[in-house]
Amino acid sequence: MHMDSSTFTRRGFLGGTAVSWTAASWAQTTGANDKIRIGIIGCGGMAAGHIRTLVNMRETDNIDVVAVSDLYDKRMQQFAAIAANNPKTYKDYRALLADKDVDYVLIATPEHWHAQMTIDAAAAGKHVYCEKPMTLNTDQAKRVVAAVRKAGIKMQVGVQGMSDESYQTANQYIKDGYIGKVLLAQIDYSRNSLQPDYMYTKEDPELTAADIDWGAWLGSAPKRNFDPARYFHWRRFWEYSSGIASDLFIHRVTRIIKSCGLTFPERGVGTGGKFCWPDAIGDVPDTLNFLLDYPEGMTVQLVSSMGNATPIHHMIRGHKGTILFTPTGFTINPEKIFAGEVKEVTYQKQGSESTLLHHRNLQAAIRSNAKLNCDVDLGYYGVVAAQVGTQSYRQRKYMAWDRTKERIVRA
Repeated sequence: MHMDSSTFTRRGFLGGTAVSWTAASWAQTTGANDKIRIGIIGCGGMAAGHIRTLVNMRETDNIDVVAVSDLYDKRMQQFAAIAANNPKTYKDYRALLADKDVDYVLIATPEHWHAQMTIDAAAAGKHVYCEKPMTLNTDQAKRVVAAVRKAGIKMQVGVQGMSDESYQTANQYIKDGYIGKVLLAQIDYSRNSLQPDYMYTKEDPELTAADIDWGAWLGSAPKRNFDPARYFHWRRFWEYSSGIASDLFIHRVTRIIKSCGLTFPERGVGTGGKFCWPDAIGDVPDTLNFLLDYPEGMTVQLVSSMGNATPIHHMIRGHKGTILFTPTGFTINPEKIFAGEVKEVTYQKQGSESTLLHHRNLQAAIRSNAKLNCDVDLGYYGVVAAQVGTQSYRQRKYMAWDRTKERIVRA
């Protein structure tokens, strides 16, 4: 988190030896098969799954978790124990970034910190795995794209479903014209529970204001008095997250963007509300739906409720046929009027929605320049899609994406 400049100066930070550690220098100095050393920034629920995955990869993939950072010492020490190799611990994430023994960082913090931490990591020459969404808003996304390109680092955005190759394979069928003109994609992410715990972070009753630097946790967000509800349930507040849109829709819309070869939406609308739990803490709705029109001439429909878990089919509708995604891959079914031209297809996927595969892909990119499954461009497209719908919902207006100025405007 952001610390007082007297503690750790930016000039000293940027002047450190870590700045030279780019993908090119990695290959030149350590060799393609040498150990990759990882630092974890943010020791919450999302990172817990990551560290266990990474520890299990220690021998098979020649990697190690060598440092962890969190403002809450209790969590940080818990992560150090999971690593089981006496990793370095840093309350100031910038000190971790200055550690020459760290090759890439996992950023698993509240969304309002993703951009600054990524930009600082890029300046330090560290490769990055950043949990989704890449950034809280579109202006931050532009800055991250520029910083990553300037530094020449590898950055994987944590939409781990992109390590399921079904979507890239579906894109090839679409590019080949197999299902004809694509018209509509529909996909959902819904859940249900007895209580309004759809952002599902459990509180720690032991936490007090003395346990963390609250000002550092807030960072650039509006100043607030210490509030455990904001600390533990940050996904429910617009200041730190976009709720369903940035936590869940980002997974779904990125799949459609990849499959259909899309970039930025042309316009969109978001509807919904706090329908199931109107008195729940926070700002974000428990039911949210987006319609996004893309300049390629198709609509993407995103459906979600945290009060009803019944799914809808995940499909892409073309004039000649329909791609239906399944737990094992996808099928292509012809429209009846094109049954003589389009044959049924069943595709069995090889990858999966897996943080292990996603980290392994980043490690391959660092070692041998493998193509990233979810790079900064794809991350940017996802942020824009999520924010066009979110801003429409919040303003109750039809919103558009200004491609020239790269900003969201009223349609």
